[in-house]
Amino acid sequence: MTPAIKVLLADDQALLRSAFRVLVDSEPDMQVVGEAADGAQAVELARSTRADVVLMDIRMPGTDGLTATRMISADPELADVHVVMLTTFEVDEYVVQSLRAGASGFLGKGAEPDELLNAIRVAAGGEALLSPAATKGLIATFLAQGGSWDGEGPGAAEYSERLAALTTREREVLVLVAGGLSNDEIAERLVVSPLTVKTHVNRAMAKLGARDRAQLVVIAYESGLVRPRVE
Repeated sequence: MTPAIKVLLADDQALLRSAFRVLVDSEPDMQVVGEAADGAQAVELARSTRADVVLMDIRMPGTDGLTATRMISADPELADVHVVMLTTFEVDEYVVQSLRAGASGFLGKGAEPDELLNAIRVAAGGEALLSPAATKGLIATFLAQGGSWDGEGPGAAEYSERLAALTTREREVLVLVAGGLSNDEIAERLVVSPLTVKTHVNRAMAKLGARDRAQLVVIAYESGLVRPRVE
């Protein structure tokens, strides 16, 4: 029998945590292993409970969710902990920093219960929570923060050599991942199997030194490989 997904709730609103707990604990394949009211407590509990997924509110008093995510991502012992950022709106001013810090993705607090549960399962499986709508928002936020898509920003210099190591197919898959497509959607687009797509994604992650799929998206944007249409 597959072990239940261990979920840690980090939000300064007790009522919201209670609602999440009831929802998560109602599922046979997951369980809440702890609740944190701020980022510092979330990091402590991530270490003690070895949670698989942390639902992390970005804005909390004291140590905020962004700082806590950086701390979790920087700890080698917590390499298997996946952070899902919870935002008031799907497009949040800290979304880009969250993904750079190592978050697996983000979810609006107004999401439907099924969306939240699916997000936990997706994150626990090592995938990225970046829907096409969220990806579009990420692009807009990146540009608003002074991001560059001309291939001349700091990201481009950092990843230029690594990008050169990608095969033509791996680059093609990376562009589609950055567009918010799932493995199944990419497989359909390229007329290959989802397993083949997953192999290309994993190889791209290894060559680019990406922690997960979400960081692949950020690298694609910052390197200038992806040049979105700006309306």
